Amino acid sequence: MPQLIGLDEAEQLSTAQVHELYRAHVSRSQVSLMTTFGFGRELVECAEGVWIHLRDGRRILDFSGGVGVLNHGHNHPRILAARQRYAQQGRMEVHKGFFSPYLAALSHNVAALLPGDLSVSYFPNSGAEANEGAIKMAYKFHGGRRNTILRADISFHGKTLGAGSLTGSSENSFRFPGLPGIVVYPYGDLAAVCAAVDAARTPEGGCDVYAIMVEPFSASTMRHWSAEDLLALQRFCRERDIIMIFDEIYTGWGKTGSLFYFMRHEGLLPDILTYSKSLGGGKASISGYTAREPIFRRAYDRMADVILHSTTYYGFGEETATAVAAIDVVVGDDYPARARALEAVLRPGLERLAKAHPDVVGRVAGAGALWGVFLDGGPGVLDLAGRLMPGFRHDPQFRTKLITLSVIAHLFREHGIMTYYSPNADNPLMVAPSLVATADDVERFLTALDATLSRGLPRLLASFVRERVTSRW
Repeated sequence: MPQLIGLDEAEQLSTAQVHELYRAHVSRSQVSLMTTFGFGRELVECAEGVWIHLRDGRRILDFSGGVGVLNHGHNHPRILAARQRYAQQGRMEVHKGFFSPYLAALSHNVAALLPGDLSVSYFPNSGAEANEGAIKMAYKFHGGRRNTILRADISFHGKTLGAGSLTGSSENSFRFPGLPGIVVYPYGDLAAVCAAVDAARTPEGGCDVYAIMVEPFSASTMRHWSAEDLLALQRFCRERDIIMIFDEIYTGWGKTGSLFYFMRHEGLLPDILTYSKSLGGGKASISGYTAREPIFRRAYDRMADVILHSTTYYGFGEETATAVAAIDVVVGDDYPARARALEAVLRPGLERLAKAHPDVVGRVAGAGALWGVFLDGGPGVLDLAGRLMPGFRHDPQFRTKLITLSVIAHLFREHGIMTYYSPNADNPLMVAPSLVATADDVERFLTALDATLSRGLPRLLASFVRERVTSRW
């Protein structure tokens, strides 16, 4: 019999034992990367709200928001109660031969909250799968007669082969095979999109574009489309029968101050909307994409196509039940208003720090409870970063990344605050608290960031590299 690790034993593993098992059975490089931040050198005992409690007794203020997953914070009591109820009642998960009341309710609730005729939904497991499904529906809508799809240069739509080929993030350093017919446009450039569409013609001379992928707000770069250009893009797509897909995987469910970012613009309506992250309330792995009814009907709504797009875990019982509860909290506790309240403290606070540290902070940008602090330091600091880590001097992005990581590490080590950085484009320090955070939590973070930046980037860099010089980036 193989020696297996049971649940009780797993919960008692030491940090060293976990690292050893990761190196043997998960990824040696992941151990090197995670221990570089400092986070990976500790194990978590429990978490609640915006607080993480480590085994050594330290309490960490989590301002990462779980990279979009934790709008509800850690272990929201109403989310836990919904899952406990589901388990205690012995509810059935997924069975192809029975309908699910949870799936029915979730589909209805999403349709009730979204504008216009965005009313038909499908619920896979991850954001990448939601984007894959949306792309597949758009292609099927045109019956395979069109073969071109547009995506932005700085886009992030996932890391599967299909969604990954539509991801322009600099995080993707290796290019895998992907979808054919991809055309890249500069983010937010309406004229470039129109020109690319006009250039893509079928052999018969008609439009060859079946879909355009759009992030109304780019959660990895803090850039956004203007309302005027989005509305103009909508008109353009409708005239040419192009499916306009909005990716709000991260920005959905209140994060930026409206239920979905696009909903702040009256009259704007995508053909398909994708979302995930906090849909699962921080506990369930679930995503969704919702199509306008005519789009779905033409693509799939016939007996021959009923299972043309299906997965075993589609609409998994406990996941959909959790999502019903998660949306109920979003609406009942008015998470968009909470995000706006956090912005009322974050925006002026971050702008004040930018003015106080002009030699360190290039700019700040964001919306609601999703902000980026773009650290600069000028050529001198960038040169210092290159000298401290000479093996990466050929990579100018690495120098900015190193600067940002030195700030993240100091915030965690000295102030007990967890943040993260976006590896796309300008590598900003991400400030993305859960929507259960308070104004006092924000002030605590701002005070810590001010103290950290006051040390100066050369000292932060030297300290960071001295402790972590063996890490591979």
